[in-house]
Amino acid sequence: MHDLKNPTSPRTGGAGARRTTALACVLLASGVAVAPVAAQPQYPVKPLRIISPYSPGGIGDTLPRALAVGLADGLGQPVIVENRPGASQAIGMQAAARSAPDGYTLVLGSVTSLAINPAVARELPYDPVRDFSPVALCITTPLYLVVHPSVPARSVQELVALARRQPGRITYASGGNGSSNHLAGELLRMLARVDLLHVPYKGAGPAMADVMGGHVDMMLGAAGLSEARAGRVRVLGVTSARRTAAAPEVPTLQESGVPGYEATIWFGLLAPAGVPPALIDRLSREVGRVLGQRTLREAFPTVDIAQGTPAAFAEFIRREMDKWRKVVSGARIESGLGN
Repeated sequence: MHDLKNPTSPRTGGAGARRTTALACVLLASGVAVAPVAAQPQYPVKPLRIISPYSPGGIGDTLPRALAVGLADGLGQPVIVENRPGASQAIGMQAAARSAPDGYTLVLGSVTSLAINPAVARELPYDPVRDFSPVALCITTPLYLVVHPSVPARSVQELVALARRQPGRITYASGGNGSSNHLAGELLRMLARVDLLHVPYKGAGPAMADVMGGHVDMMLGAAGLSEARAGRVRVLGVTSARRTAAAPEVPTLQESGVPGYEATIWFGLLAPAGVPPALIDRLSREVGRVLGQRTLREAFPTVDIAQGTPAAFAEFIRREMDKWRKVVSGARIESGLGN
């Protein structure tokens, strides 16, 4: 329908429209042209870097290197991994937080640096929410509840019953006060309503060694599956919400009578706060493409690949922060940042 009330409406072909067309013709005839909208600069135009807050070796180093190879193929620029270990990952996280928000620096964040450190440390040189823009959650891996073969329990239910009959007698090892192993044990203590005795070590390796040696009764650790298959420990449960593809025969703690129990080790990529959303989305899509490649899945067969949006990763971090803050508060855990 024509706009009869407005004779200059472009839909009526009125005088206003004719004047606009005439002006355009004059400008073209005189060689004057309207400048086009400035094109967005091409991205990326130089190498990117991924800061790993870990020492060389281990999944905190091998994962970003595998991601770097795949990202370089998709982005058309080299991606360099820079190891910045120390202070329970705080050194690398701080370096990333202080980097330019131009899309050329990423950092490998984890449950430790983004959720546990804020809960247990008196001071942090970075803010896990304010200082970073989440890009993508990459992988999750559960912990395994293992016991020495001498422990008379062949299921989580039997272990809980044993701990209730002998309060304070069942010992569990961890990689140190405030470590992921420690907090996983405290979460079990709280949800199963049992009294367990914490035995901290200087690292998860020595802790598992003493469980295998029979010096400590149990442990919740990322290792343990291969040790269980070798008969050196007995695995009773897995701490993820669902059974893991690496050991589908092992029941979850939720299945085993500890409702609400979930504790995983996870890693994801973040950028410094202030990176334009368009670049975050581009990087997130590229990370998702790499995570979907069979070569990466084959390189990390014992983990669960996680893919999602930046917003979903941000919400996941907030949930993890809330959960571990409650555990730390309930257990009255306080720890400085280690080396």
